[in-house]
Amino acid sequence: MTAPTTRSKSRSESASQEQRAAKAERTKGIIQESLDALAHQLESGNSAQMTAYLAAMGRFHSYSINNLFLIFAQKPDATHVAGYHTWRSMNRAVKRGEKGIAIFAPMKIRPKEPEDSEADESSPILRFRVVYVFDISQTEGDPLPEFAKVSGDPGERLKRLEQAVQADGITLESSNMLGGAMGISKGGVIVLNADLPPPERFSVLVHEWAHEKLHKVDASERPDLTTRELEAEAVAFVVNSAIGLQTSTASADYIRLYKGDKDKLAASLGRIQRTACSIIDAIIDNTHRGKTAERPETCHSATNTKQR
Repeated sequence: MTAPTTRSKSRSESASQEQRAAKAERTKGIIQESLDALAHQLESGNSAQMTAYLAAMGRFHSYSINNLFLIFAQKPDATHVAGYHTWRSMNRAVKRGEKGIAIFAPMKIRPKEPEDSEADESSPILRFRVVYVFDISQTEGDPLPEFAKVSGDPGERLKRLEQAVQADGITLESSNMLGGAMGISKGGVIVLNADLPPPERFSVLVHEWAHEKLHKVDASERPDLTTRELEAEAVAFVVNSAIGLQTSTASADYIRLYKGDKDKLAASLGRIQRTACSIIDAIIDNTHRGKTAERPETCHSATNTKQR
C-alpha cells in the first residue's frame, strides 16, 4: 500500500517543481520585457509631456529659505507659488477675494551723488520690500502641464501590497503635509500622500518600498541620488507592468528628471530585478511570509538565471 502512495507523492512534488520553474520563467520574462521597454523610453529622450512640464516649471521662481518659511507659515499647503503677472502669463488668474502671500523681494538703491561729483563710483545699497505671491490653489484657468501618470486599477493587489509592506516590518502612514511629494520613506516608515488615487498609490508605495529594500544602508554603501531614484522607479515600473497598470512615460520621465539614462539602468539591472521579483511574488502569488529576506523560490530561480 505504501508504494503507490510514495509514487503519487513523488509525482505531485515533481509537478509542483515544474510549476515553480514555469512561474519563475514567467516572472523573469515579465521583468525582462518591462526593463527592455523602460530602456527604450530612456533612450528616446524627454517625452512631450516632460518637455512641457519642464518649460512650465522653469517659469517659477526659486525662493530663498527665509521666503519659503514665510510662504509655508502663511499657507502650509502651498505647492506652486508665483506672482500675479507670472500667473497671467500662464493663462491663469488669481481668484476674486484671494489674499496674497507676503514675501520679501530684494531691490537695489543707488545713493544720490553730489551735483559736482565727477564720477559715480558709489555701490548700490541692497534693500527689501514686501511683495505678494499666490499659490496655484488661489488661481484658476488653464491647467499646468503635468507628468504622465500611472493609470489602471490595481484592485485587490493594492491591499496585498500594503499588507506585504507592513509584514516587512514597515509602518505605513498617510499625510496631506508632504510639501508636494507623493511619498517618502524614512527607514522603517513610509508616508504616502493621502489623496493619491489607487493606481498612483500602488506605484508610489512600490517606489518607496524599493527605497527601503535597497537604500536604507550605511552612507558608505548608499549609491548616489541618481542611482537611488532610478532603481526605485525602475522597480515600480516593472511591478506596475506585471499587474497590468499603464505607466506611459511616467517612470522614464521621472528617471530622466534625476539624470538617469539607459547606461545607468543597465548598471543596476541585477538589483532592480531581484527587488522587483520579491515584490511581484508578494502581491501576485500572495506567498509573502514575514520578512522579505526569506524570498520565495520563484524569485530565487528567476533572478539566478543569466541575463539575456
